[in-house]
Amino acid sequence: MTKQQQWWEKLLLKLAASIIFYTIIPLPYLNGLDFRGVASLASLIGLIIGGILGLVDTGMDYIGMPVLTRSVLVVSIWIAITGGLHLDGAMDTADGLAVGDPDRRLEVMADSATGAFGAMAAIALVLLKIAALTDIAESRWLLLMAACGWGRWGQQLAIARYPYLKPTGKGAFHKQAIRSYKDLLPGLLLLFGLSGLLWLIDKQQLFLTLAMIVVGSAIATLTGAWFNHKLGGHTGDTYGAVVEWTEALFLCVLTTFQ
Repeated sequence: MTKQQQWWEKLLLKLAASIIFYTIIPLPYLNGLDFRGVASLASLIGLIIGGILGLVDTGMDYIGMPVLTRSVLVVSIWIAITGGLHLDGAMDTADGLAVGDPDRRLEVMADSATGAFGAMAAIALVLLKIAALTDIAESRWLLLMAACGWGRWGQQLAIARYPYLKPTGKGAFHKQAIRSYKDLLPGLLLLFGLSGLLWLIDKQQLFLTLAMIVVGSAIATLTGAWFNHKLGGHTGDTYGAVVEWTEALFLCVLTTFQ
């Protein structure tokens, strides 16, 4: 096997591991999977998830399904395809931040039981996504891909920029995959390319193209910074919260450019 073949095999195994970790998409059994590097492909996984959602949404539009019903089904599939991984993190984070004593927040977040604030956060996120999608009439497939991509790029930025607050945990090994800001560039270039695709399809959409880049990068940066401000770092739960809030807020802001 040549070095080039070995490189492609390693990349495909890393992609398979990332899909298995971040989604419930079924894949055949593969030997040699290493989950320590999955965070490096998180933005790509986001584009894959968004692409699937876009295809489903386009198919429902083709058969004449009303936009509100489509939006509800898309958000439901959105949760299902990730196994609720990020939404669970957002709920645990909300429960932790609701505690007045900062020293107890991580303890509360580690509790698997969902509290009132976690439930309210989940309801708010779902409603925000449904409402935003209902108000978005054009380029829905592309905006879904962008939302999922920027959400996971925000997670990557939080991994690179802020300390991890636990010695162990599901999110601890992500630090091995993203060690510096250089590791953020591939995902950023993918998202820039996705935005450029909109402009190539419709030259009149330059303003929306630029808005996707500015809004996506700003929200992805600010959500991670806010959770770091509240907790002094990040955990696996807050990584999920960054994904969910970036996705929801990105779609909400983009409705103003429709």
